[in-house]
Amino acid sequence: MRLQKYLAHAGLCSRRKAEEHILNGRVKVNRQIVTELGTKINPENDKVFFNGQPVILKQESPKIYIALNKPQGVVTSCSQQKTKIILDLIDIDERVYPVGRLDKDSKGLLLLTNDGELHNKLSHPSFNHEKEYIVTTLHPISEAALNNMAQGLMIDGVKTRKAKVKRLSKNKFSIVLKQGRNRQIRKMIGKTGNRVDILKRIRMANINLGNLKEGEWRYLTPKEIKRLTQ
Repeated sequence: MRLQKYLAHAGLCSRRKAEEHILNGRVKVNRQIVTELGTKINPENDKVFFNGQPVILKQESPKIYIALNKPQGVVTSCSQQKTKIILDLIDIDERVYPVGRLDKDSKGLLLLTNDGELHNKLSHPSFNHEKEYIVTTLHPISEAALNNMAQGLMIDGVKTRKAKVKRLSKNKFSIVLKQGRNRQIRKMIGKTGNRVDILKRIRMANINLGNLKEGEWRYLTPKEIKRLTQ
């Protein structure tokens, strides 16, 4: 097993964070500092330490997959003071983590899981998973603006990837992205001289928001999980 995978499966942190810890010399195997990514260990024989403390591989927890309809004003975070977070909406004992983010002012579909492999797969842009949004703008949106967003716009010095854009009314459209840069849609709308009024995500990969009410959640069906994890 790769060392970063071991750290993630032990519940210490995400795999990406584990890679940072390894590169920073904070991880030891059999009391020797390891800084090479991809180092393989034998969980039965090798002893792993983080900041001098042993890291024990936990028994495999049951995999949990949840779809949540995030209301506006709730933060996509597992810990933040003096504000409501998404975990406040889920009444289960197991610890789950959000896949990607929706900013505080946005609402709609959010996936949560304790499956580290799936979390990494859905979070990384190289896997090309689609995310679909319904956007309502403050002012009527022009055809030119919709075409520009579909072809890609320069944001923070980098051009966004092509998107599927469909007009729904004079100031409402749907957009399908295969990337999720920070506040990307809001920045794209800003580039067109308009502003977002309502931003709602309705789909991630094969998972649809459907008629799930705001603030409510459900477990994914076996069929949904199979398609999502294949």
